[in-house]
Amino acid sequence: MGRCQAVFAGKTLASAWGAAVKVLAVGAHPDDIEFMCAGTLFLLREAGFGVRLATVSAGDCGSAELPPDEIMAIRAREAEEAAALLDAPYTCLDERDCRIFLAPELLAKVVEEVRRADPDIVFTHFPQDYMVDHEETSRAVRSAAFSAPMPNFSTGLADPAPPIAHVPHLYYWAPMELKDILGRPAPSQLYVDVGPVMERKREMLACHRSQRDWLLKQHGVDEYLNAMVESAKGAGALAGLDYAEGFTQHRGHAYPSDNVLAEYVKVTAP
Repeated sequence: MGRCQAVFAGKTLASAWGAAVKVLAVGAHPDDIEFMCAGTLFLLREAGFGVRLATVSAGDCGSAELPPDEIMAIRAREAEEAAALLDAPYTCLDERDCRIFLAPELLAKVVEEVRRADPDIVFTHFPQDYMVDHEETSRAVRSAAFSAPMPNFSTGLADPAPPIAHVPHLYYWAPMELKDILGRPAPSQLYVDVGPVMERKREMLACHRSQRDWLLKQHGVDEYLNAMVESAKGAGALAGLDYAEGFTQHRGHAYPSDNVLAEYVKVTAP
């Protein structure tokens, strides 16, 4: 299991939890997970966790030249290639960019994904971020994590998965540029040291080749990969680390409040 083997009260992860712990990461768009969370997922994968990835949107607006169907097909291949580096299955919930809103149909899809993953830990966007798609995905995942154990919550979808046993631990990765929507600093509760896996995080993001040209045209952002590295450096600076990913745990009523993440990866609280 490598140098990041998980230990809990002197036991390995599998013997402590009874089986491999399962993790679900849900992003709004292909490449969101890679940019903000992939380092932590690599560390958890090394520790023996099962990892599953999902995006709400297919990325249909992610090109200035290609029509929606073409760019969606390209981005699906890129997302699957990236997920393969984690040995993780990937699912797209087939919503559309800039039209992600928490509605019954979307909630049903996300609940179904949570039930199929049956996760112990869920990662998603911070509740307040620069793009409404990110915020609505965060709301949908939060609601789905709460609803997925309810036997009477029916998704109405074909071949539904059974309810899960408990509300999973829910963590929000940091907002883009570590800022809220008014440009104010938005520090995280905890930071994961991702220095040992930065090259693998970079390799995973590099699978999304279509996005470098698109972001240059749409946002004036060049050097797609370097922007991710600078983001990890910025988070690391807040925690006294070379590179980090920041997270805030959802600890509202009925959600688990113990910081299970700290049991398995190196975590620093500022």
